[in-house]
Amino acid sequence: MTISDRVLDVLVGVAEIEDLRHDPDVRLYDLQILDSMKTVELIVAFAAEFGVEISPTEFDREDWATPRKIIAYMERKVAA
Repeated sequence: MTISDRVLDVLVGVAEIEDLRHDPDVRLYDLQILDSMKTVELIVAFAAEFGVEISPTEFDREDWATPRKIIAYMERKVAA
């Protein structure tokens, strides 16, 4: 399973919207799919899935604006 697939599994699990797998450019915050509470859930879920620490202070809403951007962020984070 690729990092992309794993990120989408976590994102779909937190957002509870299966269609996110098929629209990598959907604006998650603009459409209120993610909010501050869901973002915290996502940070915790990514830490559990990938074994990486994501500090809330390093979170940038624009870096996490779409599924595609979250995948790119997590690929960089896992590779670091």
